[in-house]
Amino acid sequence: MGSVHIDDLAGIDRMTETEIPDDHPRRESLRTRHRIEEGVEKGITSKQGLVAQGRGEAFDYLLGEETTESAERAERAAVARILLADHAVVSVNGNVAALCPEDAAALAEATGADLEVNIFHRTRERLEAIADHLREHGADDADVALRGLKADARIPELSSERAKVDEEGIYSADVVLVPLEDGDRAEALAAMGKDEIVIDLNPLSRSAQNATVPVIDNVVRAFPRMAEFADSLRGAPTTELREIVEGFDAEEVLDDAERRIRGGLDDGDEDTR
Repeated sequence: MGSVHIDDLAGIDRMTETEIPDDHPRRESLRTRHRIEEGVEKGITSKQGLVAQGRGEAFDYLLGEETTESAERAERAAVARILLADHAVVSVNGNVAALCPEDAAALAEATGADLEVNIFHRTRERLEAIADHLREHGADDADVALRGLKADARIPELSSERAKVDEEGIYSADVVLVPLEDGDRAEALAAMGKDEIVIDLNPLSRSAQNATVPVIDNVVRAFPRMAEFADSLRGAPTTELREIVEGFDAEEVLDDAERRIRGGLDDGDEDTR
């Protein structure tokens, strides 16, 4: 048996997203990992974002790597709440920009919400790189306001760089969609009286626990599904939207996700992951 050169092994790590075989059992998971890796290379995602992605992937595996019925109810309620808002903003960090920039832009356009770049490891270069990346993927439409570069206001009682926000964006919004959110900022936004929609795969996180609408789902599934709901609901009467919002039970969604994580697959289910 011949020897294996180290460069041959290194080539495995350099496999691109398009080279992943269609029948690979972990195709979607590998695709998202590649997007995060590319985000780091482009200066969009921080290296800490790699750790966050791995943590989220573990929860997604326990959830069955699918959008549950309760998550879908939450996504529909989230869209209804955004459509009823006076001023809604979709917050975008480095991981969201790397994973689903087109879907974030599509959701903002469909609902009339602003997009605002907000990151923990904040540099001017990263902010501009994320903003440019979002523009390249649909956020250059005249109907989408892209914020986050000005950052002329601060969230009270928050000392991190994520306290910096646009006064005409997150600071003045009544509804904020905060996917992959830091728990302390979620708490601070809730203390400001804002309605928060949080997309988080961990139902026990402070972010999910503080959310008006917790969406326990993967952002790569949640954003496109919410954009679909926006297309179907944006012409709905206000009374219908209010019924959706008022009929939503956040605790039920959190409890359902926790039961699923703790219980795993039902006895009769086949694990094909």
